[in-house]
Amino acid sequence: MATEVLRLATRGSPLARVQTELAAAALRQAAGVRCETVVVQTTGDRLGDTPVEQLSGIGWFTTDAEAALGDGSADAAVHSAKDLPTQLPDGLAIAALLERADPREALISRDGATLSALPAGATVATSSPRRRAMLRATRPDLSCVPVRGNVGTRLRKLGAGDFDALLLACAGLDRLNLGDRISERLDPETFVPAPAQGVIAIEVVVGSEAERIVATAADAGSTACVAAERAVLRHLGGGCLLPLGAYARIDGGVLRLMAAIPDAAGEIRRAEASGEPADAERIGAQVASSLR
Repeated sequence: MATEVLRLATRGSPLARVQTELAAAALRQAAGVRCETVVVQTTGDRLGDTPVEQLSGIGWFTTDAEAALGDGSADAAVHSAKDLPTQLPDGLAIAALLERADPREALISRDGATLSALPAGATVATSSPRRRAMLRATRPDLSCVPVRGNVGTRLRKLGAGDFDALLLACAGLDRLNLGDRISERLDPETFVPAPAQGVIAIEVVVGSEAERIVATAADAGSTACVAAERAVLRHLGGGCLLPLGAYARIDGGVLRLMAAIPDAAGEIRRAEASGEPADAERIGAQVASSLR
């Protein structure tokens, strides 16, 4: 790899492209490096109409970009951190987690109604088992319906009347300059977001020149918070389909982590812990033990 050019593998969706541009900007600022984009099509993109529960394996939105690292066609891969499995392929590592955007969930309704104002029986679209569980716990009188496709596709389906409201991540909408479409930004301590939601991750080959360059763009706060959140997921033995919410923040130098998961009866169990940011892994393991 020529050190002055870093090739970034990314999905081809509009959101993935924007996130890659943000990653490139962070790398230019931190290391003075020029970036080029290498677009890959992932399994999740190819099977865009298939319900997530029917997708086999793991890493539906990451493995194809990782393959580009393996065959040398890219130097680094840019991901939504929440898409990454807890166990990365051998020889690969996350070299940088960028500064977190808004981690909250967004409710977008056709008439601008907030979650509490939606009428009983209204349909809310989401492809996430976690969001379905949180919605049932918050508003059991609403009906969850599945939806796939990128952000623009889902918004078009909402506008066409396929459902009454839609749940998405605030970060993605903000990055696409669609934040004005949000009817309500949901309280993260009530409607707990996915581990690492709102964070961009840059993955590299361990020991590569790219690892050294990318590491200069890492955000310390995001790194600690994501470590705690992903530790909960890892210690619970869960993947993308585990309906776990985990949210960490640093307040006055203290890392505060909370997580939530539905039990067999559909009730949401919650656990919290706090400590030094350097103890993020231990804090995550403690919360996972409480939830288990």
